This record gives sequence, structure tokens and C-alpha cells, in this order.
Amino acid sequence: MEYILAPSILAADFTVLGEEMKRTAENGAKYLHFDVMDGMFVPSISFGMPVLKSIHNVTDQVMDAHLMVQDPIRYVEDFKDAGADIVTVHLEACEDVGAALDKIRECGMKAGLSVCPETDASAVERYLKDIDMLLVMSVHPGFGGQKFIPESLDKIRTIRRMALEQGLGLDIQVDGGIYLSNVREVLDAGANIIVAGSAVFNGDPGRNTSEFMEILKSYE
Repeated sequence: MEYILAPSILAADFTVLGEEMKRTAENGAKYLHFDVMDGMFVPSISFGMPVLKSIHNVTDQVMDAHLMVQDPIRYVEDFKDAGADIVTVHLEACEDVGAALDKIRECGMKAGLSVCPETDASAVERYLKDIDMLLVMSVHPGFGGQKFIPESLDKIRTIRRMALEQGLGLDIQVDGGIYLSNVREVLDAGANIIVAGSAVFNGDPGRNTSEFMEILKSYE
């Protein structure tokens, strides 16, 4: 299983974004994570397709789009056109989860499904065979800088067990409150893709990425 760091650009300094992205790539971050918020599914508004498209043209990193938006199937084709490689939708935001996942795959992208902290792991069991990645939110979506919710570890363990029971080598991504101080707990629970925002972009993004990658590589 591959262990991957996905720096969230929501925490980056956009005045020097290109340089900060480059530093993360040079030090081993394979993905870039885009927290897309619509002000409806979550209270905040962030950015959308134009930002992803402009960044896509200047990096080879995997474009990992996390759609915290209501009825996300409406935007799947637009994110494909903008250069997304992975599109993750929230189970709680979809009128028809299966249709949204089908649409993502039809557009040639990897399909991800995300669940909020209050959603039980059992809610995703039926969809595991239809997705490439399951995103466990370890904070409440919509705001950066929150503390990691410890109960998320049990959810990660449960989802990893369900995936193994179905014979699936599922990617499990975790997003929210992850730092160098607690990332091993998340990896030990069964995650293999780590989203980190302020933990990467506060300070030296290159050095922070390198320190995360040293830990992640020790699990391979």
C-alpha cells in the first residue's frame, strides 16, 4: 500500500502559492488537496474550478478535489475539465450517492466518498466496492485549524476492517487536525493518505513535508 501526503492548499499563502506547492512536491507530497466549499453544505466559501485549473497547469501533483458542496453531481464534469484527478463527494450532500460516484468514474476520474464525524461507518459499507478512496473527516467540515476528533480512529479501524472483509485495497484518507505529533495514530488505525493544511504550510512547507514523508515512508 502506498502512503501519501496531500497538503491542503486552503492553509497556503496564496501570494506565494506556486513556490509553496513546489516545495511540497520536491519533498515528496504526491497529492494536492482542494477543499471546495459552497456556503450551503458547509458555512464557509473557499474556491472552485478556476483555481484548480490554474494550478493544474503548473504542477504534476495529483489534483485531489474534496467537494464540500450540496448536490455535487452538478459540478463533476466541470472539475474534470479543470484538471481534477480525484473527486470526493460527501455522502451527506448527495441526493443519489451511487449516481454521483458513477458520474465521477464516467468522467475518467477516481471516485472518493467522504463522511462527516457524526456519520456512522456502517453508512459507507455498501459503497466501498464502488469507490477508490474513502475520506474520513476527523473534524467538522468547513473550517481549518480544528482539533482532531479522537473517535475518528475507531471509524478508520472499522472502515479498514470492512474493506479487508470485502477484499478491497481501499485508500483511506483522513482530513482534519493532523500534525506530526498525532499522524502515527492515524496511520496505525488504517489510513494511508493524510491531508494536512496548517501542519504543512505554517512555517517551512518543504521541511514540514519532508518530516511527514519520513513518517509515512516508514509504514511502507
